[in-house]
Amino acid sequence: GKRELVESLPAAPRGVAILNQDDPRVREMAAYTQARVMTYGTSPEAHLWADEVELMGLRGVRMTLHEGKTSVPVEASLLGRHSVYAVLRAAAAGLVEGLTWEEIRAGLASRGPRPRMVVKQGRDGIVLIDDAYNASPPAVLAALDFLAELPHAGRRVAVLGDMLELGPYEQEGHRQVGLRAAEVLSELVVVGEAARLIAEGARSRGMSAARVHWAADSGQAVDVVSSILRPGDLVLVKGSRAIHLEQVVDALCDEEATIES
Repeated sequence: GKRELVESLPAAPRGVAILNQDDPRVREMAAYTQARVMTYGTSPEAHLWADEVELMGLRGVRMTLHEGKTSVPVEASLLGRHSVYAVLRAAAAGLVEGLTWEEIRAGLASRGPRPRMVVKQGRDGIVLIDDAYNASPPAVLAALDFLAELPHAGRRVAVLGDMLELGPYEQEGHRQVGLRAAEVLSELVVVGEAARLIAEGARSRGMSAARVHWAADSGQAVDVVSSILRPGDLVLVKGSRAIHLEQVVDALCDEEATIES
C-alpha cells in the first residue's frame, strides 16, 4: 500500500514524500521514510495549508494557500469540497519541483488540475454532470455531496453504474452509496448487476421504489433516463469505465455544449 511506497522513497534531499496532514493514517507515514516530508492540509500544522475556502458551484473553488510567511489566493476549475485536497497536492508538488507561486497560480487557474466532472448543457434545460469514467464508493459519495451542495431549483437525478473490483468491500460500498443517494436525489437510476445493491441501500433509507430504477446496461439506462427526466433536472452520471455510461451522456446532450466557467 501507500506505506510501502513511502518507505521505498530515496533518502533526502533527493526523495520527497508529499503527505496529507489531515489524514492520521497518512500523517503517521512520515515516521517510515528517510525522504524529506512535505505535508499539506487545512490547519497551520501542515507545511502548506489552505483556508478561506469558497465553493463557487459550477465555477470551481477559491481558497488562500499558506506556506511559511507566504499567503497566496488561488482559484481552480475543480468541483466539490474534496477538490481542496487536489489543489493542495498540486501546489505542494509544484513547490517541490521548484515552481514559483506565480507559475503554480497560473497552472491551477488554467490547465489543471482538470475537473474529472464536466458540466454540460443537455436538451430541455437539463444540466448534466458527466463523470462517467471512474467510480469508487468515496468518489461517488463525494459527487453526491457536490450535487447536494449545488444551488439548484429543479430535481436532482443520478445515473450510477456498478463499482467494479471492490473485493470484500463490494456490498457495503454499494449500500453506503445507496443510503446517501436516498438523501440527495429525486430519482435514482442504477446500471449493472452489482448496482442493484445501491438500489437496495436507497430503498432501505426510505426512497420509494417508484423512484428507484434498475437497468441491465447503458443502452437500457438511456431508455429509463429518457422516460423519467423533466426539463430543468440536474443529472449526475457516474460509473466505472467498463459500464460505458458515456452513452447516457451522449443521448442527453444535443451536442458537446460544455458550460464554461
